Amino acid sequence: MPFAPGDRVHIPRLGTGIVQAVRNDGRYAVEIKGRTMVVDDARMERADAGAPRRKETPSGASGVRESVPRSAASIDLHGMTVEQAIEALDACINDALLASHAEVRIIHGRSGGRIRHAVHHRLRALAPVKSFRIDPRNAGVTIVLL
Repeated sequence: MPFAPGDRVHIPRLGTGIVQAVRNDGRYAVEIKGRTMVVDDARMERADAGAPRRKETPSGASGVRESVPRSAASIDLHGMTVEQAIEALDACINDALLASHAEVRIIHGRSGGRIRHAVHHRLRALAPVKSFRIDPRNAGVTIVLL
């Protein structure tokens, strides 16, 4: 049975997490303990079949996570085209502003840099963005202050 964004899943030796996005070939982006990783469906099992799914963002993207503290939000842009990433970024920033988040963490990855470059270019053009910087602990993440 396929998984959907918001489903609680358990991965042996890693723990229980939330499906953030559906990828190709039976792979899913799963958040476990504040980290997002791509996992094959063969390694996952449902954590609790009766629990309700979490709400998705209005844009349908996996966008802003509801499990983060009220002061921060996060979005994972892995696997997206530049155009999809910018659209998801705009929706995430909008949702974060509406939820009064002070910070947004944008996970764009380290390789290539096309998405990171496009994200930074877009952030410079957004008035609500006070500042942004690469996370010193993870070069694949940009931290945005709103």
